[in-house]
Amino acid sequence: MKTGPFNLMAIISLVLVSLLIPVGEALAEEKADTGEPTRFGVAMTGGKSYTGGADISFGLLTGFAIFDYEKIWHHRAPEALRFKVEVSAGSTMHPDHRFMGSANMFALYYIRGLETQLLRPYVEGGIGVIYTDFKVEGQGLRLNFNPQIGIGTDLKFNPKREFFFATRLHHVSNGGLNHENKGINSVTVMLGYYF
Repeated sequence: MKTGPFNLMAIISLVLVSLLIPVGEALAEEKADTGEPTRFGVAMTGGKSYTGGADISFGLLTGFAIFDYEKIWHHRAPEALRFKVEVSAGSTMHPDHRFMGSANMFALYYIRGLETQLLRPYVEGGIGVIYTDFKVEGQGLRLNFNPQIGIGTDLKFNPKREFFFATRLHHVSNGGLNHENKGINSVTVMLGYYF
């Protein structure tokens, strides 16, 4: 069975909505809970491809929320585990200006043994969907999957001003939904701020 881009978008949207329903439930329950608070923030992301047959650089503005993992998924988890959702939009900067937008979810794990008064390091990994207003040769779809892994650290300058820095490996491919499935791999750097 061949899946058209509209059907693919509908399926992915339904999956993301069903996965994010627990997020809304957690926000409603948070006032009564004394656990890890939900955090929100913004980030600037810059990236550069290193495979895919094209020299692509891009910049994104990202909004995100980080939740206590147990509040979202309602089962026991390590205390240092968080669930992160983020939405990004931006543009390629080279070879020309083309729109990019993505929605992703991550498991984020704080490495307690390396934490200092200034640094709170973490590892993260997740998946989402990405729309690119371009296709490299051999890339069948503009709407693709977007798995990512990364490392980062929160920078705790004072209790009211907390930033973070992260770097990720970023992949774009359609997961075999189209016979043309040339992927694009990139490295990204993020600098962000918590509200």
